[in-house]
Amino acid sequence: MISAANNFPSRLLPLRLPRVCVALTASTPSELVEKAEALARDNSFMEFRLDYISKPILALPKIKHFIQTHAGTMIIATCRRAASGGKFRGSIASQLDVLAKASAIGCQLVDVELQTAQRGKPAQLQKLRSRSALILSFHDFRGTKKLDQTLEKMRAFPADFYKVVSTATTLSDNVAMMQFLSREADNHSLVGVCMGEQGIISRLLGVRAGSLFTFASASQGEETAAGQIRAQELRSVYRIEQVDVATRVYGVAGDPIAHSLSPAIMNAAFRRENVNAVYLALHAKTLKDLMNCVREIPIHGLSITMPYKEAIIPHLDNTDSHTTKIGACNTVVRAQDGKLYGFNTDTSGVVRPLERRLSTLQDAKILVLGAGGAARAAVFGLKERGAEVYILNRNLAAAKKLAHRARARSIKRADLKRLAFDVIINATPVGMGNTRDTPLQEKEINARYVFDMIYDPVETRLMKLAKERGVQLISGAEMFVHQAARQFEIWTGKPAPQDDMLQVVALALQERAAAAAAAKRK
Repeated sequence: MISAANNFPSRLLPLRLPRVCVALTASTPSELVEKAEALARDNSFMEFRLDYISKPILALPKIKHFIQTHAGTMIIATCRRAASGGKFRGSIASQLDVLAKASAIGCQLVDVELQTAQRGKPAQLQKLRSRSALILSFHDFRGTKKLDQTLEKMRAFPADFYKVVSTATTLSDNVAMMQFLSREADNHSLVGVCMGEQGIISRLLGVRAGSLFTFASASQGEETAAGQIRAQELRSVYRIEQVDVATRVYGVAGDPIAHSLSPAIMNAAFRRENVNAVYLALHAKTLKDLMNCVREIPIHGLSITMPYKEAIIPHLDNTDSHTTKIGACNTVVRAQDGKLYGFNTDTSGVVRPLERRLSTLQDAKILVLGAGGAARAAVFGLKERGAEVYILNRNLAAAKKLAHRARARSIKRADLKRLAFDVIINATPVGMGNTRDTPLQEKEINARYVFDMIYDPVETRLMKLAKERGVQLISGAEMFVHQAARQFEIWTGKPAPQDDMLQVVALALQERAAAAAAAKRK
């Protein structure tokens, strides 16, 4: 809420600002306004980064016309100096002159960094506040520390909003930012966010902790700060406008995590089933950092990926039989009492697609390639259904060990000449990332179905070879969706919208492939 005691015309600002402010950059005035025109219908709150224009004063006539023809839009004028992380190389006096003129033409808010306020004249800041709301900002590009002390320094300068931006080097930095917002939001009009890939938590949950709004980019590649999310994604995928104190937080944790499709499909499932929840990508560089966030935010459920599937087990209060057998956990549930329970849904990701195609898995002859975590999930899941499972791995000793534990059979590659299978499952990473690698050659593919756990690329070299032999294909996207669907069911108690989830994955993979092809052409 905006205090009635602020010394600027109350008619300039509504009582509530939109939660998302889209930061716009351009190299020319025309380009800036064209971008604003294209976004105005769906985004009434925008920041014009004038410092990206070599002569920002020249942009003001076009911005004035835009404001006059777009009633209801809220504009922040920013002309950040290079010394404060921006691109404007003029003096403080010229910077404040640009902002004063932007205020005069109708920009309802102006952003001035603390460093400028400390070196400028108080009368200049007061003049800015006479026409527009003043945002006093501070950016820490190295870390998240001394947030309270920073705010105390900022309070020496009267402002309508205090914007504190730090850099998250750990997930726990988001916790520090949100605790800071919770402590101070009742006393000051605050905007707080952590930059960086690890700062995504603050960009989404900061608004419920006390930040009046958050910043978004107009499109991918146009971010004005590291870790900024597209405005459309904030609204459609993460439903930021609906995030409140009752919103449950889930996430996928791993290192790396940037290319995970889990947020897209899980948030789609929450939206489809009207679940008040949000699902985030959590780049956890250490397990200790992750576990701190689980407790402090708190996080209600996790998808666990590499490298923590095995390492997280000692931190859990109990696990299901699949996790115990496989020795890996990919799903965590946080109970109301705070206890953590582990599950492995990778078995569902393997079994469910096969049960849709085979009349029964009982006595089905299935070859599993690999002996790692994914292979273990496949082997134990299939053995539970009564399948006859064979294991082929480059390391014969690992194959024999898994076969012994699961009461399956290990074979050598030479044995493939005399064997045929109902299904061959690739549970190795061979073929991932558009390579021409394949775990089997065409003449070795003797099966009715080939099931490749890899989902990117959509069609691996192994699948291409199988198709040439007339073998039916099962994509890794199906496994990905079915294991995620089981996670959704464990967390919510509701049936998962599997078809919707599969559609989201298919579309995301198409977009990723198109982007990769476009990059190659460049």
